[in-house]
Amino acid sequence: MSHITRSTIRHIVMWNVQGDTPAERQHNIERLCASFGSLKGRIPGLRHLEIGVDVSRTGYACDVVLYSEFDSPEALAAYAEHPEHLRVRAELGAMRTARYQVDYPVTAA
Repeated sequence: MSHITRSTIRHIVMWNVQGDTPAERQHNIERLCASFGSLKGRIPGLRHLEIGVDVSRTGYACDVVLYSEFDSPEALAAYAEHPEHLRVRAELGAMRTARYQVDYPVTAA
């Protein structure tokens, strides 16, 4: 990971999604991944965005994780209110059943 500076901040979010059937749940996972994936290259200060889907299938695992890095805490704050991020949040509506988040600064090694 090149270009990591003391101001870089990581933003990690994990979700569980709704679905009465495995197919419905899979559809919601795919929607979530596509929606957040559409943010790549559209948010100033967003350095990296990666989406992962759980394969462990353990009862305590989340369905989807978003791993992202921002230039600064200010860039992360701007992302929260950016129209493209707000569009994604509106698209996904209430399909999530749980959401967990961790934001932390990255320090140079």
